[in-house]
Amino acid sequence: MGREEQLEEREVLDSIFPDEITDISESSYKVSIPLDVEHQDEEAEKPCLFFTISYPPDYPDVAPNLDLTLEPSSLSPDYLDIAKDKPQLLDSLKGNIEENLGMAMIFTLISTLRENTEQLILERQQAAEAVKDEEAQRQEEAENAKFQGEAVTRESFLAWRDKFRAEMEENQVKEEAERETELGKKKIKMEEKLTGRQLWEKGMVGKIDEDEDEGEVDAIERLKIG
Repeated sequence: MGREEQLEEREVLDSIFPDEITDISESSYKVSIPLDVEHQDEEAEKPCLFFTISYPPDYPDVAPNLDLTLEPSSLSPDYLDIAKDKPQLLDSLKGNIEENLGMAMIFTLISTLRENTEQLILERQQAAEAVKDEEAQRQEEAENAKFQGEAVTRESFLAWRDKFRAEMEENQVKEEAERETELGKKKIKMEEKLTGRQLWEKGMVGKIDEDEDEGEVDAIERLKIG
């Protein structure tokens, strides 16, 4: 019973996938599944999964044995790494297998596998694109910030005001110190000038004293003569 159903299913699959099926043995075969996804080299062929199916004697009353490989392609492993993703993709078929026990199910499994794989790749590509867009936006905002002032908030204004006042006080103290220093220099110069004048005046006083002494001597001499 099982073998007859297996042969009937295989005939149907050969008519649907005439160029995609490769026999491995009487009870196993490989189906190539091209994936309709965007990849790095648009001119390259689409990435292709190899879905290997082996019939146990009691199939379809029991689940088929399944394996999955990926043809080398230009598709980035960031989007599909078959060594890591194979368990997840095969597990995604368990629900279909359980629902179809007792019936031919390989066509359903191929369709589901293609959809799940393409969806997985698409989600990863979109996530990578979102990261690129976010980074581009961040760089654009940083570039625009060079030509725009920082948004003023109450906290930033108070911080600026305190800093401004501190700088003004510091400048005022500095200017006062410089002014006192300058006044001190001027005072020293004034004292030096006064000291020079005093010396000159003392010289004049000495000359006047000498004239007075000479007058007194002349008067005394005149008294002696008289």
